[in-house]
Amino acid sequence: MDADYGIARELSDLQKLRSQYQPELPPCLQGTTVRVELGDATTAADHSGEHVISRSFPHTYGQPLAHFLRATAKVSDAQIITEHPAKRVGIVFCGRQSPGGHNVIWGIHDALKIHNPNSTLLGFLGGSEGLFAQKTLEITNDILATYKNQGGYDMLGRTKDQIRTTEQVNAAMAACKALKLDALIIIGGVTSNTDAAQLAETFAEAKCQTKVVGVPVTLNGDLKNQFVETNVGFDTICKVNSQLISNMCTDALSAEKYYYFIRLMGRKASHVALECTLQSHPNMVILGEEVAASKLTLFDITNKICDTVQARAEQDKNHGVILLPEGLIESIPEVYALLQEIHGLLTQGVSTDKISSQLSPWASALFEFLPPFIKKQLLLHPESDDSAQLSQIETEKLIAHLVETEMNKRLKEGTYKGKKFNAICHFFGYQARGSLPSKFDCDYAYVLGHVCYHILAAGLNGYMATLTNLKNPVNKWRCGAAPITAMMSVKRYGRGPGKASLGKPAVHPATVDLKGKSYELLSQNATKFLLDDVYRNPGPLQFDGPGADAKAITLCVEDQDYMGRIKKLQEYLDKVRTIVKPGCSQDVLKAALSAMSSVTEILSVMTSPSSNVNTPF
Repeated sequence: MDADYGIARELSDLQKLRSQYQPELPPCLQGTTVRVELGDATTAADHSGEHVISRSFPHTYGQPLAHFLRATAKVSDAQIITEHPAKRVGIVFCGRQSPGGHNVIWGIHDALKIHNPNSTLLGFLGGSEGLFAQKTLEITNDILATYKNQGGYDMLGRTKDQIRTTEQVNAAMAACKALKLDALIIIGGVTSNTDAAQLAETFAEAKCQTKVVGVPVTLNGDLKNQFVETNVGFDTICKVNSQLISNMCTDALSAEKYYYFIRLMGRKASHVALECTLQSHPNMVILGEEVAASKLTLFDITNKICDTVQARAEQDKNHGVILLPEGLIESIPEVYALLQEIHGLLTQGVSTDKISSQLSPWASALFEFLPPFIKKQLLLHPESDDSAQLSQIETEKLIAHLVETEMNKRLKEGTYKGKKFNAICHFFGYQARGSLPSKFDCDYAYVLGHVCYHILAAGLNGYMATLTNLKNPVNKWRCGAAPITAMMSVKRYGRGPGKASLGKPAVHPATVDLKGKSYELLSQNATKFLLDDVYRNPGPLQFDGPGADAKAITLCVEDQDYMGRIKKLQEYLDKVRTIVKPGCSQDVLKAALSAMSSVTEILSVMTSPSSNVNTPF
């Protein structure tokens, strides 16, 4: 099977055209000189967990931010790196395939060869399992030829998506030492980058020469924080799904007799569902974050949808489209508690046929209430992170079943006078994962690959490649790197008997911010979407002409560019130091002290443990 990796693909005419597309590089990555400015030491956004994180990562916590500079930048203390010895770099796909992943490999390959043609890039075959087994493929231009700007992970493949146990970490270190790697680049989401941080710490402690770098690639779009604006693959996934959803909207409007229930990817966060709603304007979306915040029960959700069906029927509209994220089922309080009981019993070795009899009375009552197909799916063994196998739980069919039952009841009682309710269910989980990546994802992934080289040239370990100011053209993107430990938080759990209440430091999925501008935009349009059928079809992926440069709505409406603001703050502080120095006037000194006193007082209040301003996702 290993022989199948890296073989030349049979390309269609469109794929051939896409393989010829050359992404643009921002000015700071052009040329062969690396210019890096290291900022102040970083801290964790989660102040309450800072001591736990710093204790767990003594070698890699508190490292500075890195900013990569263009040739014209005037920064006195920037490091100018002109010598580029040959490097041996390994790269591995971790986690689920996401459109654009191949371009990260292309980007790092080009950067390595531009700076030193004698450098070597080794791809690990079959994901982390290939890393442990030291199965590699040397990446060359010939191998890359039919994978540039293409979807999937089939050039190298993937298997398990974790490097977590002592045995796995030791196997990874043994591979890096045996292959004499200067760096290991891990492509993945929150779990994979948490593992990357742990590897970087372990390697540093063991004085292993291999530096570890993470790249934010996940179709769920949930690796978001002050340093990371979006993830490779999210743009493509949402555009492809939005067209499919829009097709369903048009079909519903044409037939005027079906309600489509569509489940989308999105495990602990509903970013895909939110973005697709803003792009395609379905009648309704139920976000997991809304359900969790309002503690909505199955009964509440069912009635909310039924009331919508009834209100639309009064306008002679007996059709609609409703979106649900796959993680919704775990956001419903009583179902989540039921899942915890089931997972606890499975962990204890109780067989699935005996679980029902060992549930608590209330959990047993809920379990027996559910339709047989859902019961069977809830009994599946949990994933490695203790979450349910969400892709296998047909939440859309459960909700449609409950809504149909309630609408039939209302019809019989005479409280609903519309047509008989008809539901059609879909799960858009795998249809977009292997798509040709959008122009944005091609550019984003390729540039991140180049940033990875700059991180290695600067000798940094335990960092994630970052790009900000992404809603602007490529030539205005800010390139940098942030320590992965600065993205970590420590969650407190109450997950059943015998479970610790304090979790380990990790990069946790960022949920939809119910106070953010994207959600505000949804709220402003929710009623119009619900009743007016303002369906919008963005069409298929565009690579040229109108729509080719369109970016995710949630990326464009949010006020981000954290790295840019950090730089601007540094400029202000430097200017203050220039103006306020021994010999300045009393008035200047008094004005500076007064302003600084006010600022520090405000910031102290905002960053105190009792403040909610810095509550982590």
